[in-house]
Amino acid sequence: MSKLHLVFGGRVRDPQGLDFVDCAALDVVGIYPDYASAEKAWRSSAQRTVDDAAMKYVVVHLHRLLEPDAPDLA
Repeated sequence: MSKLHLVFGGRVRDPQGLDFVDCAALDVVGIYPDYASAEKAWRSSAQRTVDDAAMKYVVVHLHRLLEPDAPDLA
């Protein structure tokens, strides 16, 4: 199975949390086939908004959502 990763971000209520203010306004950066390319996209997006503490970008491990009981081998 592919190790798909989703990168997205948006404005959060608290910079230490993941409570996004407006889910309709999320910036979906993309879906990537491996963590390395997802991290590169995340880093690029996060660095563009580094001066805005309320903006947060995250990497979601889609493969873990699709098969939560599968062992994580990599």
